[in-house]
Amino acid sequence: MGAGHALVVDDDETIREVAQMALELVGGWRVTTAADGAEAVELARTHRPDVVLLDVMLPRVDGPAILSMLRAESATRDIPIIYLTAKATPGREEEWSQTGATGVIAKPFDPMTLADDVARLIGRDT
Repeated sequence: MGAGHALVVDDDETIREVAQMALELVGGWRVTTAADGAEAVELARTHRPDVVLLDVMLPRVDGPAILSMLRAESATRDIPIIYLTAKATPGREEEWSQTGATGVIAKPFDPMTLADDVARLIGRDT
């Protein structure tokens, strides 16, 4: 059955590719990717992923704004959202959680532990 379906949202193609490979090959996830906010919201609506990995710094519409859009719709309101950010610093976890995110994974992330990190943050056994 696999671990579920993840939507990875990042404007950096390399980050999307590494995350996709890490989640699919190491974690057994099915992965859909998006390069921007509009695409992310549409894919979340249509695919209803089990988790969204969301870059904080995106062009035009940033991660927190996308999170707000997803939380405002009944179809996407309950999807766990994990921020992917280079700005994750120790001690700021509470600040991120106040935005409604389920958790934060710092970039650069370890491809070998990404699937386990995601599963831990959303409360799934690996």
